Amino acid sequence: MKKHLLWKLLLNVVPVILLTILVVWLAIDSLAATYFMRLMENYAIAPHDSHRMFIESVHRYLLWAALASLALALALSYLMTKRVLRPLSQMTQISKELAAGNFANRVEVVSKDEVGQLGVAFNQMADSLAGLEALRRSMVTDIAHELRTPLTNLRGYFEGLSDAVIPPSVETFRMLENETLRLVHLVDDLQQLTKAESAKVFLQRKEFQVTSLIEQLLPLFELRFKDKEISLRVTIHPDELVLHADFDKLLQAFRNLLENALRYTPEGGEVKIKGRQLSSAVEISVTNSGEGIAAADQPFIFERFFRTDRSRSREHGGAGIGLAIVKEIIEAHGGQVGVESSGGMTRIWLQLPL
Repeated sequence: MKKHLLWKLLLNVVPVILLTILVVWLAIDSLAATYFMRLMENYAIAPHDSHRMFIESVHRYLLWAALASLALALALSYLMTKRVLRPLSQMTQISKELAAGNFANRVEVVSKDEVGQLGVAFNQMADSLAGLEALRRSMVTDIAHELRTPLTNLRGYFEGLSDAVIPPSVETFRMLENETLRLVHLVDDLQQLTKAESAKVFLQRKEFQVTSLIEQLLPLFELRFKDKEISLRVTIHPDELVLHADFDKLLQAFRNLLENALRYTPEGGEVKIKGRQLSSAVEISVTNSGEGIAAADQPFIFERFFRTDRSRSREHGGAGIGLAIVKEIIEAHGGQVGVESSGGMTRIWLQLPL
């Protein structure tokens, strides 16, 4: 295909050169030769022989000039066309490699014209595909890792029960129930993440006050906050702060935020919920006391399955999906999320457009 396109582009130059030569040829025959004959007549020189010699000489030099210009034009066109087609040839080869699962190679961009811009766009697409493939592999690894622990525990207990090594006590069955619930929660989180990723298509927006969202959510956590003696303070300014969003999906996002705050706030700590109106957005934040998040980990806490401390997070029951769900829901609304952590306080904020 490359060779066919190359020759097509080269052959487009040939008719132009041939037409130019033809025009010059006819112009010399009809104009220059006639003018030369009249000039010879004025000086009383026999015109016929001189006319023939003149035409032959001009035609000869015209042919040599035409051949030289044609060769030069074809050579320059060949080099230029080959340079233009080189990125396209690379794209064809790299596309085959991408289809085969090799995401390492990129197109060499040597110009800033349309072909160069196409090469840049192609490389960006390849980077995105490589990122998605890395994310897919990471998700498969993380899911397998999350499933392995409870499944291994279940297998061990069942084998112990079958071999009569472990007595069938209430505590044993409660342990089996907890491990089973951990698997159920993980599957539920994965389903919620899938729904959150497609939330943009299924948003059912309506106007509601932020206070109504918080008031519906807090009773679900009231007893659990009291059990850990965590103080909870809510500040919404102004009181009638209004959002135009999907109520149920935001309820899910804030439920995940409060779950996260409850999980990592020590006993006797505090959690603050604050809402305020910015120039073009509504910002709602959840701040909790605790160990905080290292600066190096903060850019990644909204990535799926990311946990700053795997053993600690598993002990608390987290799989690293909750904040990823929050990010997907907020971005589906056209908003953005962020985190700040210092001085023993961690603040996660959400901004939703008005």
